[in-house]
Amino acid sequence: METKQYRVLLYYHYVTIDNPEEYTAQHLEFCKSIGLKGRVLIAHEGINGTVSGTVEQTDQYMAHMKEDPRFKDMVYKIDEEDDHAFKKMHVRHRPELVTLRLEDDVNPLELTGKYYSPKEFYEAMQQEDTVVIDARNDYEYELGHFRNAIMPDINTFKELPDWIRENREQLEGKKILTYCTGGVRCEKFSGWLRKEGFEDVAQLHGGIVTYGKDPEVQGELWDGQCYVFDERIKVPVNRVAPVVVGKDHFTNEPCERYVNCANPECNKQILCSEENEHKYLRACSDECRVHPRNRYIVEHGLTEEQVKERLEVLV
Repeated sequence: METKQYRVLLYYHYVTIDNPEEYTAQHLEFCKSIGLKGRVLIAHEGINGTVSGTVEQTDQYMAHMKEDPRFKDMVYKIDEEDDHAFKKMHVRHRPELVTLRLEDDVNPLELTGKYYSPKEFYEAMQQEDTVVIDARNDYEYELGHFRNAIMPDINTFKELPDWIRENREQLEGKKILTYCTGGVRCEKFSGWLRKEGFEDVAQLHGGIVTYGKDPEVQGELWDGQCYVFDERIKVPVNRVAPVVVGKDHFTNEPCERYVNCANPECNKQILCSEENEHKYLRACSDECRVHPRNRYIVEHGLTEEQVKERLEVLV
């Protein structure tokens, strides 16, 4: 088998970082010096990142991080790729690694849900009186999710606590399983659930990415693909019996191709075939199609008459 020249590292680590703004600048300088590209968030409570580079560059990065006592035990999920998964290198300071904005914050180092291995999670999902909660955003769920998992009616992660409180009755007395892409959101969310009084809470250790790589479960009971925050957009999970669950925004036909709405004031991510992208001017709604700053119209140099002709076909 041909060895690929590039790798993508996905990782996080909750640990106290003093002077996080200063460390952010230092980390950015180091990443650029070795040629990495990616997106790293640094907060007082830890680090969360995805970076891409050659095998040599990623080895150098992991060795450098291991030399720092704060990150010597950090776990990396590694994908082999043909090229970079990012265009630039960004390292940014944030108040928190995942945006929950709790009045009374949760420290995952002190309180979090039980860690379940992929096999334990697979078995627990099939037990009675168990609910599986997707701790990601709606567009991530639409591309792929665990079979029968609950998708909370929210647009962003910070809305999740309110949704739980409003729907508490359907969760009371149940075993609660949570999952997210790599595990960083569930560390805090599962701890918050316990703080709210839910006693039996467990999280998928290592997230969906680890579940898909596990040699025993091989991603079974996952439908669709896993959304990732880089140029790849999606990665496969189920290696036993993969299915497509994504639906085209316009026709409801099976689809796993994401585009951003051409209206820059909307920019909503929608699943859309290439044919429908052109037919609907890459806009999620009638309002976005006629928006004066529609980027599709600009990119394709369409005249007012051409746009009018396109819109008349849709009536």
